[in-house]
Amino acid sequence: MSGDTCLTTICRSSGAKPKTCSFKEGSLGNKYVRLNVGGSLYYTTVQVLTRHDTMLKAMFSGRMEVLTDKEGWILIDRCGKHFGVILNYLRDDTIALPKNRQEIKELMAEAKYYLIQGLVDMCQAALQDKKDSYEPVCNIPIITSPKEEERLIESSMKPVVKLLYNRSNNKYSYTSNSDDNLLKNIELFDKLSLRFNGRVLFIKDVIGDEICCWSFYGQGRKLAEVCCTSIVYATEKKQTKVEFPEARIYEETLNVLLYETPRVPDNSLLEATSRNRSQASHSEDDEGFELRDRVRRIHVKRYSTYDDRQLGH
Repeated sequence: MSGDTCLTTICRSSGAKPKTCSFKEGSLGNKYVRLNVGGSLYYTTVQVLTRHDTMLKAMFSGRMEVLTDKEGWILIDRCGKHFGVILNYLRDDTIALPKNRQEIKELMAEAKYYLIQGLVDMCQAALQDKKDSYEPVCNIPIITSPKEEERLIESSMKPVVKLLYNRSNNKYSYTSNSDDNLLKNIELFDKLSLRFNGRVLFIKDVIGDEICCWSFYGQGRKLAEVCCTSIVYATEKKQTKVEFPEARIYEETLNVLLYETPRVPDNSLLEATSRNRSQASHSEDDEGFELRDRVRRIHVKRYSTYDDRQLGH
């Protein structure tokens, strides 16, 4: 029977007491021995187990006593999941390590227990290589100048979503919920960038004139803008309030996915996703829309009475 094969997994018989015995070096030579490692059964030879200066060599060269069950299987109280890999390393001085990082860690823990330093070194080197080879899930450019922003948008073959946030760009104090809402906008940006990575280019702007503002671009032109800040009055003084219009942001992000097309202007598509100029006569305070150069600009009502109560109260 091949020594590479784990035979089966068994349950120890209740009431069976293991016996101790010892091996003299060279007493078994190339004879097969039977190992029960945590319930997993293996066949191998003493010669393989004693090739390297490890804990296994100490066990099978007479320096340590070993336990056997009533059927003669030598008992090793460890998980047998990776013991076959350890046997292959003892035979060949090399192995193909698992691809999974967690399994490499498990194998290294077993190698440390059996004092197999060469295998420990292999696992450590593999873990370091995997750490160094990690690639980011997505890359988010950060705007450092208006020219860089223009270049990124013009050169992108994908729709673009930009979040401008600059908390220090404020001359009034913030309302109590503004910091939480600003954080929610940033977290939503991160979620969207992961969800639509590869389909939409997400960029951050920290030098703009607004405090929190989303911009949406398709085919090189701005399609919509969602400004999340407003000025409110409280106790006879002005305050800046940051909103979190989550549904509107999701809607505009899905709208820009319509522009996943070659860089050829599609007038009908631009017309379908833009507000008609004739609608500019509608009240801006009622609907919150301001039409400017065919760009949808969604704003919170400005100079409104400060009221942080939830809807329905």
